[in-house]
Amino acid sequence: MEIALMAEKIEGCDEAVAEPDSLIIRAKAGDTTAFDQIISGHQRRVISLAWRMLGNREDARDAAQETFLRVYRYLDRFDPAQDFNGWLYRIAVNVCRDLARKRRGNHFSLEAEVASGAIAEPVSPHNTESAALLAQEQAILMRALATLSEKERAAIVLRDLEGLPTEEVARILGSSQTTVRSQISAARVKIKAFRDRFLKQGRK
Repeated sequence: MEIALMAEKIEGCDEAVAEPDSLIIRAKAGDTTAFDQIISGHQRRVISLAWRMLGNREDARDAAQETFLRVYRYLDRFDPAQDFNGWLYRIAVNVCRDLARKRRGNHFSLEAEVASGAIAEPVSPHNTESAALLAQEQAILMRALATLSEKERAAIVLRDLEGLPTEEVARILGSSQTTVRSQISAARVKIKAFRDRFLKQGRK
C-alpha cells in the first residue's frame, strides 16, 4: 500500500486551510480574535504534522504550542501576499527539529521508543474489524516513520501525508527539489520494506 493511500485511509488528506488576507491583516494589527481563528483553523494539522515528526502526542502538543507562539511573535514580519500555509509549515518543521535535537541531547532515540512501546499510538474506541485495520495501518506508519532519518521523515510527511507539492516541500525545508525527491523516494522504499516485514512477521 502506498504511503499516501495509508494516510488517506487513516484520517484523510484534506487540503490546507486557505487563510483570508483580512484575517491575517487583523491579526497583524493585534486582533486576538483573528489570531484565535487562525489557530483554530490550523491547530489540527500542526499537531498532526508534529506527531508524525516526533512520534508521540504529548510532544506534538508542545510543538504545536511553540509553533503558534512563534507565529504570534513573528507575525508582524509576515507578508500577507505570501503563502501563509507554507510559512506556518516552515515554522512547525523548525520547532519539531529543535525539539528533536534537544531530546537527542538527552540520549533520546525515536527508534528505541518505538521498540519499547513507549510511543503512544491511538486506540480506536470502536471495536470493529474496520477500525482495527485502520489502527494497525496507523501503527505501522508511525513505526515506519521512526526508522527514517530526520530529513527523510520531514520530506515524506510534508509531501505524502500533508499533500504538499515537491516544490513547496523543498522551499519549506530549504533544500533543492532534486534532494527532496531523493529523500522521498528513499523514504517510500524504507516504509514499504518496513510494512512488508511487519505484516510478514504477523503472519508467522
